[in-house]
Amino acid sequence: MKFYVVGILNVTPDSFYDGGRYHVEEKAFERALKMVEEGADILDVGGESTRPGSKRVECQEEIKRVIPVIERLAREVCVPLSIDTTKSEVAQRAIGAGASLVNDISGFTMDPQMPSVVSKGKVNVILSHIQGTPKDMQKNPMYENVTRDIMAFFKKQMDLGLEKGISKDKIILDPGIGFGKSVEHNLQILREFDLFLELGRPLMIGTSRKSFIGKIQKDRGPEERLAGSLMTAAWAYQKGATYFRAHDVCETKRALTMAAQLMKKGDPPPPSG
Repeated sequence: MKFYVVGILNVTPDSFYDGGRYHVEEKAFERALKMVEEGADILDVGGESTRPGSKRVECQEEIKRVIPVIERLAREVCVPLSIDTTKSEVAQRAIGAGASLVNDISGFTMDPQMPSVVSKGKVNVILSHIQGTPKDMQKNPMYENVTRDIMAFFKKQMDLGLEKGISKDKIILDPGIGFGKSVEHNLQILREFDLFLELGRPLMIGTSRKSFIGKIQKDRGPEERLAGSLMTAAWAYQKGATYFRAHDVCETKRALTMAAQLMKKGDPPPPSG
């Protein structure tokens, strides 16, 4: 089964893992080139941190951060570009600058104009699930059944997109690991990830370096979460995920390539050399 690694490019001063590393345009561009070299299939550019407790960034500040980077990448790299935003104005500007995918972590809930911008732009869209907002999402999240609740949300938001003229074949779904979920909620989503295939759309997973891994491993921070990130990516792949949002492009690509070989039916490839 084909998979796509989505390289995370945070053009922010405060993202939870790499905040401030690529805030300057030249550093962001260098990082993007490195991820393409490592095998990134898509670059996802974001100008607003969505870590737990983060505050909203003004629209014009977000535009100032991301648009020059997207314009330059559109001229100089050959992979599709995604804009990670919940704001329709940012998405519209990014599409004009060369983005062909909108990654909306709110799944159309934070800006009512977003579906129309996606439709008019004729771009692909990732509909993600979040409970609350990044500022308050980790304050006692509750569900009747997290997987089924997210399924119902996806159906509703997909219908909204279709009503606004978005083609169904342009929709990708992401259950939003860590966005208003406890450790157990995240684990249930991963255990039952294949249930989302019932919706008939490609699925994205984003577990890279997230805090639920650290809580399980009892580690000292995001820098110690590579092994857990790769394990959850491989697990989601065999459960049906197609897109994998990752900080560690090379390692994720290698892990998924191995998982793909293990899932193939028939004889293993012959040894070389």
